[in-house]
Amino acid sequence: MGTPVRNSSNHEAAVQHPPGDIPPSRPRAPSRSRTSEWSPTSWRSRPDSQAVRYDDPAAVERIASRIEELPPLVSSWEVERFRSLVAEAQLGRRFLLQGGDCAETMRECRSETIVNKLDILLKMSLVLIVGGGKPVVRVGRFAGQYAKPRSRPTEVRGGIELPSYFGDLVNGSEFTPEARRPDPERMLACYHHAAMTLNFVRSLSAGGLSGLERPDRWDLSFSERTDLPAPVRECFQATTRQLEDALRCMDALGGAGSELSRVEFFTSHEALNLHYESAQTRAAPHRDEYYDLTAHMPWLGERTRSLDGAHVEFLRGISNPIGIKLGPSVTPVEVLRLLDTLNPTEIPGRIVLITRMGAERVDATLPPLLEVVKRAGRRVLWVCDPMHGNTITTSSGVKTREFAAIVREIDRTFDAHDACGTYLGGVHFELTGDHVTECIGGSVREEDLSHAYETVCDPRLNQSQALELSYCIARRMRAMRP
Repeated sequence: MGTPVRNSSNHEAAVQHPPGDIPPSRPRAPSRSRTSEWSPTSWRSRPDSQAVRYDDPAAVERIASRIEELPPLVSSWEVERFRSLVAEAQLGRRFLLQGGDCAETMRECRSETIVNKLDILLKMSLVLIVGGGKPVVRVGRFAGQYAKPRSRPTEVRGGIELPSYFGDLVNGSEFTPEARRPDPERMLACYHHAAMTLNFVRSLSAGGLSGLERPDRWDLSFSERTDLPAPVRECFQATTRQLEDALRCMDALGGAGSELSRVEFFTSHEALNLHYESAQTRAAPHRDEYYDLTAHMPWLGERTRSLDGAHVEFLRGISNPIGIKLGPSVTPVEVLRLLDTLNPTEIPGRIVLITRMGAERVDATLPPLLEVVKRAGRRVLWVCDPMHGNTITTSSGVKTREFAAIVREIDRTFDAHDACGTYLGGVHFELTGDHVTECIGGSVREEDLSHAYETVCDPRLNQSQALELSYCIARRMRAMRP
């Protein structure tokens, strides 16, 4: 990038932990010398396919230095807690639910929007708990999902070429020269919006999220559709009855509102803009372990998992759990090399492999990956992202996704794991708690897409579609229970 290397802070701000929030014992990451070949800025020596072309490198350094001085967005204790839960999910004892916006925007840092996101994730998790009979780890794509990878650095409209929209962390979505100019000040603005979001999320989680409305007050109209096969409809209705019984029982034992509202939410985003990520990377006190404290789980995308690239170099040195998106082009050899690079000492809870094959490609592309990882004895958490491989464009040029294709990919992924003797331990969705019309299915038809198409990037499931999807997954999990 041609910019000077900064010294990363070696401290982490003190964080208040609620009673009982003590990190469990766990295998330590291998100690590394502070003078080893890795550092929070060693990624600068590697090629970065998603590098942002800022006009003023000195301004980038100035903003990054300011972010270094600010308190971390999450704590290393929270990261360790999350890693212990992922380790349990790798053993089949928990199930991971990850969801949120495709591209988070600063203007959506509003109380109602945040409440709706948490509300739908909580409802979905309750359905999955009933279906799977095990605890659910809730992970939001929020408080940091401000950067988006692009296939091309520029976009052309009406003969005018401007920089592509790389997310609010980099530039604006409006197609104007002013908005599309990469602005390093946006990193600082997104940090503040992430901090406000996290503050509200923590307050809601600790103080009573939503009073837990009864399932009979949820929008469950999909369970009564006549086009559903009778066994499916009956399973959906049985799940609702179980939810009602469970919450009624909690009330009788002392109040569901006090217990189930104090739920944990963890954060995740794609670690794309490495100036931002490395500025919040700290060495934990008294330990030679570094943490990216912008989120509990950063992830590598399809465009950033190059073995010799800057993003793999950065993530290999941090102690966070790491998500790795795997599309249909990935090879078994590449997956093993990524595991060797990112988790050479087999730390439990370290690796989350998120497959995104597409409904029609799962049968051919997923089994070889499952087999090679299983034969190698590698400990990972397999998660299905059924969104990205099923994106289509309508005849009128609108990007959307078909709900039926999303369900097919989940079903075929479950089938592939069953056949291989491995375990599907989580799902990853682009969704919102708002009543948008961006994906086709349920009450949303193709002609309805224009009614509330609000995403600035990829289409998301709305609240009703997301809830129906959780019922579909619960049905599969129920069938797998002894």
